[in-house]
Amino acid sequence: MKVLNLQCGHGHGFEGWFASHDAFDTQLAAGLVECPICGDTAITKMLAAPRLNLGGSKPSPSAPAAPAPENNSLEARWLRAVREVIAQTEDVGERFADEARKMHYGEAEERGIRGQATREEAQTLIDEGISVFSLPLPAALKETLQ
Repeated sequence: MKVLNLQCGHGHGFEGWFASHDAFDTQLAAGLVECPICGDTAITKMLAAPRLNLGGSKPSPSAPAAPAPENNSLEARWLRAVREVIAQTEDVGERFADEARKMHYGEAEERGIRGQATREEAQTLIDEGISVFSLPLPAALKETLQ
């Protein structure tokens, strides 16, 4: 298994796990490798230091492992916020405008929803006094990661 440091054309860095360098090259050529932040498929492989397993150097049991520092970059904070929105809302897909109207007019129980609406549908909702906002979701967050 190869773990590669990758970067998209917008400068977002991320890891990719591949069976081999050939598997990475094949998937990259087919447009299957994309940035988990923005979905860009213009991916480049970054330089990385190799990991060497040296049998003689084991951490001493008395030294506690230092906690990993929390990534507080703008991208990491944005991903945490998007994950929170996903966790707290129901995906109604293409029915978003209809569900928002039903809740606004008291025909359905109020709840947090997310889904897709055209620009025109969103503007019509706003004109009716229904608050909506656009939140682009990375494709990687729309389904379960393995």
